[in-house]
Amino acid sequence: MNGTAVHDPTPAPAFWRIALPHTAAAVPVARALVRTALAELEHAADCDTAELLTAELVANAVEHTTGETPIELVVELLPTGCQVEVHDPDPAPPADLTVPSLPVPDPLQEGGRGLLLIRALSSSCGHRPTDSGKAVWFRLPAVPAQRRPTA
Repeated sequence: MNGTAVHDPTPAPAFWRIALPHTAAAVPVARALVRTALAELEHAADCDTAELLTAELVANAVEHTTGETPIELVVELLPTGCQVEVHDPDPAPPADLTVPSLPVPDPLQEGGRGLLLIRALSSSCGHRPTDSGKAVWFRLPAVPAQRRPTA
């Protein structure tokens, strides 16, 4: 070999895609997948926040779409953080995901805070059309090493 060998320390992105049942049982499975993906690779994104926001996206997909079509979870780990997408069969965009809604959720109601949490806790979020419906996503930044909890 001629020339100097260069070692690129930047890891290649890791990517997972899994079909989940269109039932509430998908929520804990999705949380476990995100937790495992972030822990096994010692990824720097905040695992608790990633689990919470993933659970919100999956629960919304189950609650607000119909049919037997599976929901798909896509997790991508990047050197700069992670991106999680949930694909569902409904092409309609989620209400007020990227634009805050004017009415504040009723504190006495059980629901209505999922998209608010996603907007507040993610570095960015959005939705896009897919061939079979839509994908709703969020991104979390990497947490600096000095701010990560020690084991």
